[in-house]
Amino acid sequence: DANRQISDLKFKLAKSEQEITALEQNVIRLEGQVARYRTAAENAERVEDELKAEKRKLQRELRSALDKTEELEVSNGHLIKRLEKMKANRSALLSQQ
Repeated sequence: DANRQISDLKFKLAKSEQEITALEQNVIRLEGQVARYRTAAENAERVEDELKAEKRKLQRELRSALDKTEELEVSNGHLIKRLEKMKANRSALLSQQ
């Protein structure tokens, strides 16, 4: 009976050691996954930061272009008024001749 119990306990010990080995391999595999996910997350954060910086740059360029457009439209309006005055003065001069 004692030999059967010893044999039973040896079997349970071997089985437990196999489970421990399997769990250790699982831990190693999961640690590798964590490392890959951490690297992917860091890369994603870096790309996100770069995209945010690019977006800010493009928004500044857009604002600058819109300001320049507005400035050119105002200048164009003034030039059109000057041209109209010059045409009116020319017409007045021609009609006086």
